[in-house]
Amino acid sequence: MVDVVTPKKAPEKDPARRAAALWATVVAVPVTLIVGVVAFLTIMPENPDKTEKTAIPVPSTPVVMDAPKLDEQTARVCLAVTSQLPEKIRDLPGRQVTAGPEQNAAYGEPPVTVSCGVPQPIMCTTPEDTTPGCVAMDTELLIMNDVCWYAAPGADAATITTMDREVAVRVTVPASYENPAQWANEFSDTVVATVKSKAAGTMPSGCE
Repeated sequence: MVDVVTPKKAPEKDPARRAAALWATVVAVPVTLIVGVVAFLTIMPENPDKTEKTAIPVPSTPVVMDAPKLDEQTARVCLAVTSQLPEKIRDLPGRQVTAGPEQNAAYGEPPVTVSCGVPQPIMCTTPEDTTPGCVAMDTELLIMNDVCWYAAPGADAATITTMDREVAVRVTVPASYENPAQWANEFSDTVVATVKSKAAGTMPSGCE
């Protein structure tokens, strides 16, 4: 007796079911694309070129600044400085000041200010020097575009002052601006063009 194996017939496919599956696939692909496009438009910013920070309107009122009396030589240098300052820095327009436009300048809101003829910070003479206000000998001075600056941080603003010039120039940058030293560097070229460097051996070691 021989066992005969009879192959099983594959179940016949229902034409109606095949058509339904085909239409489901055709419809599903566009729906998936539409869902993806809607999700993309939802997360995409309205204007990719728009910066996160909103520009602050610049008041028409002048910026309040002091204008100490300067000796004749210092006044002449400071007039040269202010006469060659840019009309604006980055996106900050120049503003009027309440006093001493021949030695002061201001930009934007809150204002970044420039003061010429200010007292220059004094370096401490020894590591143990306790002279009030002297700059510690191990302080890192910043040499930017051939100008040596000393940056003093503050709660409301940073003050960055030249250390290698015969007449000191100070830039005050409000705390709301990032990288205050880079804002001061906007004026380095003007300082180089208008204010002489100190004689060799008279400037802080960190500037040489």
